Amino acid sequence: MLPKDGTRTRLGFIGGSDARFIMGDDQAKLVRLWREKRGELESEDLSQDLIVQLGCITEDLNRAWYERNTGHTVGDVQKKVRHPIHKWMAATLDGRVQETGGVFEAKFMLPWNFSEEAAAEKHMAQLQHNMWVVAAPSAVLSIITGGGKWVEIKVHADPLYQHLLLTAEKKFWRCVQTGELPSLFGIETPRPRLEAVKVVDMSPSNSWAELAATYLRTRAAHQDHEITKAELKKLVPEDAKEASGHGIRAKRSKSGAISFDPIQMENSNAPVQ
Repeated sequence: MLPKDGTRTRLGFIGGSDARFIMGDDQAKLVRLWREKRGELESEDLSQDLIVQLGCITEDLNRAWYERNTGHTVGDVQKKVRHPIHKWMAATLDGRVQETGGVFEAKFMLPWNFSEEAAAEKHMAQLQHNMWVVAAPSAVLSIITGGGKWVEIKVHADPLYQHLLLTAEKKFWRCVQTGELPSLFGIETPRPRLEAVKVVDMSPSNSWAELAATYLRTRAAHQDHEITKAELKKLVPEDAKEASGHGIRAKRSKSGAISFDPIQMENSNAPVQ
């Protein structure tokens, strides 16, 4: 949670909220963060940022709502932690899920064009940073939207993403210490794996409706096809390279696998040679 005046003390460490700018694509914001870390600029005053303040005000509600809907307990609320080796890496946790050890992160987001994928991508650097600092196996992004919706997104620790994140943060922190102007990391980070937790109604989709109808219509025929193919394979002599008859041809590959192809019959009453 932010201090009463809405500002953040950002000297002496890289926190989870900083990771987003370090892994981002905005050079101006990266330079501003660098100047803040060097003490050349005051931290941005967020007391007039309504979205940030709504996030602060709803954080307790967010945590309580998560606990009520999952049955889990969130501890270590607002605990400040330093990485045991990289002391310049720090995290102020919204909490830890006691049952799983996962990092808990509470967010408030506007409902306009909201999607779970976009939310996860927006906060992924912060989540992976915090998981790395406390060696957590997973994280939970608990989101309340302005549309009165609560969303839970589960994220796993991603070793490749965290490696790139650590590389970028080391580079940035070296710039803070030396005074060298930082540049964007410039590498597209992999999209971490999200745990599938949604139940989606696809009824409004016309494409889904057409494909579903085809699936249901052809399901029995497909099952018969697979069973028949397996039985046909048993009838092919073991020393046969090729076998044919009644409109189909079986071919045996060098590895021994048998495949079937339809063949054109010149005369439906004549045997196939």
